[in-house]
Amino acid sequence: MKAESQTGSIEKPLLVVTGALGNLGKSVVKLFSEDFTVVGLDQEGTHADVEVIATDLTSEQSVALAFDKIANEYGKTLSVIHLVAYFDWSGEPSPLYEKVNVEGTKHLLKSLQDFQVERFIYASTMLVHKPCLPGERIDESSPYGPRWEYPKSKKRAEDTIRRHHGDIPYTILRLAGVYDTETMVPTLSQQIARIYERQLESHLYSGKLTSGQSMLHREDMLDAVYRAVKRREQLPQESEILIGEPFALSYDNLQNQIGEEIHGKKDWLTLRLPKPVAAVGAKAQEVLEPAIPDAIDKGEPPFVKPFMVNMADDHYALDVAKAERELGWRPQHRLQDELPAMIAELKSDPKHWYENNNIAPPQWLDETVKEGHHIEALREDEESRRHQKHRQNRWAHFLNIALGFWLVTQPWIIGTPEPFLRWSEFGLGVMVIIFASLSLSWKMGWARIVTAGLGALIMAAPFVFWTQSAAVYLSDTLIGALVFGFAIATQPEVGPKTTARMSGPELPMGWSFNPSSWCQRIPIIFLALIGLLISRYLTGYQLGHIDGVWEPFFEGATSDPQNGTEEIITSSVSEAWPVPDAALGAYTYALEILTGIVGTRARWRTMPWLVMLFGLMIVPLGIVSISFIIIQPILIGTWSTLALMGAAAMLIQIPYSLDELVATGQFLRRRKRAGASLIGVLLFGDTDKGTGSSPVKDEFDRRPDAVLKDMWSGGVNLPWTLLLVGAIGVLLMFSRLTFDSAGTLAHIEHLIGALVLTVLAIAAAEVTRVARFALIPLGAGLIISTLALQTLGAHLFVNFAIGGAIIALSFNKGKITSKYGKWDRFIN
Repeated sequence: MKAESQTGSIEKPLLVVTGALGNLGKSVVKLFSEDFTVVGLDQEGTHADVEVIATDLTSEQSVALAFDKIANEYGKTLSVIHLVAYFDWSGEPSPLYEKVNVEGTKHLLKSLQDFQVERFIYASTMLVHKPCLPGERIDESSPYGPRWEYPKSKKRAEDTIRRHHGDIPYTILRLAGVYDTETMVPTLSQQIARIYERQLESHLYSGKLTSGQSMLHREDMLDAVYRAVKRREQLPQESEILIGEPFALSYDNLQNQIGEEIHGKKDWLTLRLPKPVAAVGAKAQEVLEPAIPDAIDKGEPPFVKPFMVNMADDHYALDVAKAERELGWRPQHRLQDELPAMIAELKSDPKHWYENNNIAPPQWLDETVKEGHHIEALREDEESRRHQKHRQNRWAHFLNIALGFWLVTQPWIIGTPEPFLRWSEFGLGVMVIIFASLSLSWKMGWARIVTAGLGALIMAAPFVFWTQSAAVYLSDTLIGALVFGFAIATQPEVGPKTTARMSGPELPMGWSFNPSSWCQRIPIIFLALIGLLISRYLTGYQLGHIDGVWEPFFEGATSDPQNGTEEIITSSVSEAWPVPDAALGAYTYALEILTGIVGTRARWRTMPWLVMLFGLMIVPLGIVSISFIIIQPILIGTWSTLALMGAAAMLIQIPYSLDELVATGQFLRRRKRAGASLIGVLLFGDTDKGTGSSPVKDEFDRRPDAVLKDMWSGGVNLPWTLLLVGAIGVLLMFSRLTFDSAGTLAHIEHLIGALVLTVLAIAAAEVTRVARFALIPLGAGLIISTLALQTLGAHLFVNFAIGGAIIALSFNKGKITSKYGKWDRFIN
């Protein structure tokens, strides 16, 4: 067949391809360029082999001018393959859907009315149909029911073709999601990327795991289009044909196959989330994790949108009998057969794969490529090291099994007096045996977390049930702590994803020291141990295991034979708790010690959840402790030496925990800016920018004085001015003794003194040195209160001087000895 032009004739039939420079368009042009004279229409750009006419389909005039040129240069006999379509994953309405997909198609058909069009072929989507149920298949007679904006616009475009085609024969090819070895439809590429990166979302799905969607290999798609063009004269005047693989691989089977090909895991754990929960999670990610571009990181919004949750059950399996009848076409590829080659392409060159599929690569991938490492070799090496560490520490899980048996038999050996506690010990012991046994496998990291949780429950059981037996309390708290520690304090770390373990620095970006080093953690652990011993001692009195407690300084009420400590821990304030408050304090101190031990020196980025938990136990408990100290003389009328010692230990812990919290907060913000899932990074860690490592490999392979200096001064110090304020705070706390204060003024001085010490505990950390300015309103409050109470004589001048001194001394920042990256600007 020949197409006539004003200058003569051309031997090859004329084919016009819209979207000729697009992903599919380039493949179509290449396919037909040998047997056809191909002319491309696209917004801009050139093609090496065919002419491309710049055309804006949203402009009727632009389309008309393009076809005038075609008529003048090539003639008026042609076929058209219409590929252009607007598409995005927002799920939101866009005027471009109507302008490009619908009006653009209408403009094409209007301009073609003056041509002899042999066939108008439109690339539509199978999504114009209503989804079916697993086990069913969709054919061309199945009801329409597009579920979101893109397929709705394609359905309107189809309707436009039916209304405006005139005498032009048309074929609508409703295509499934297209893929090949290197590129694929975004839903599939994102699914593969999530599993490759071991993201939290890769284990969660809100739809039926038996649902799936038909796919279409690029070669099969091109074959169908080629056959439609070749049979353009034999096809019916008007036809719609579904093109895709007949079977839809279920989401669960697809997950398992991807997981096996990438990580060697045959059964990739996939949990079905209730739709309301998934919708809330998707919306939260959309709100909390927007793209925030800056000079350092490239942001990318989360792929999963709330509207996708409602479509998670959608199943699209196709009946392609009509394609076989009219085109002689059947797919020659199956997704499940092609996945090995697709995953091999990813693993051979991950960075190139991410670029091809328009997905922002994870930062750890970008960094390892820059450093010349092969990511799969690094992954395999890390997995091997992790397996080896697990073998070396398997003894811990055997010990937990033994402790489980101890707990099972304890009720009868020791004689647990409380029936419910007895059966709780038995049940918890059985569960420890089960999950500690599962923990023997290096692939069962989740079982270690469950075992640690059981340990925490065992520690709590004796005081929750107010056991009368000191032996039971001792045994349960000790066994629970050991079970917890053996479960997750041993190597390898449980929880961090492979990328967090295998790449990234030990030092936070821009920091001069490591806030997660052992020298930073040991002071906290030591102080928590002091608090634990004090709290356990007081718990013994509250539970009735001992008859009295030591108190060298403070007496109780004259009408009460108890000393100050005994009176405080049996007061209405203490007894307002449903459990012994001293036991709750001991429990928290024990968890502080255990969580302080867990993790490597990079845990600020490998285990952010643990750092946050660690800090949240210390800082709020410190505030509670000082609050309890505040109310002792005000509400109870005395003090407790042991409670004061415990509160001091807790307050001193605060500055040592704050720098690690700040480092983790900075890290989470950087990962959020880089487009990572905030929840996923919080739970499973990640890599980070920078190459800093701790100055020494073994912190304890140094002189003892160097180790002690790092322990007590790393990121924590106070200038002499604030130390003086601390001494003033102590004097105010005990103004009943130091200034012979009484009544309301004594209460106010005690309160301000306690708050001064609390502020100083926070300001002692260099990262929160700015907190010292909170001393200014405290100093002013002391002056104003003294005036308001009409205090006279020397006490008035003393409080004026003290208040003024607190204000004046608070301005000196002191020397900041360390660097904290971008946080330095907040240290004033």
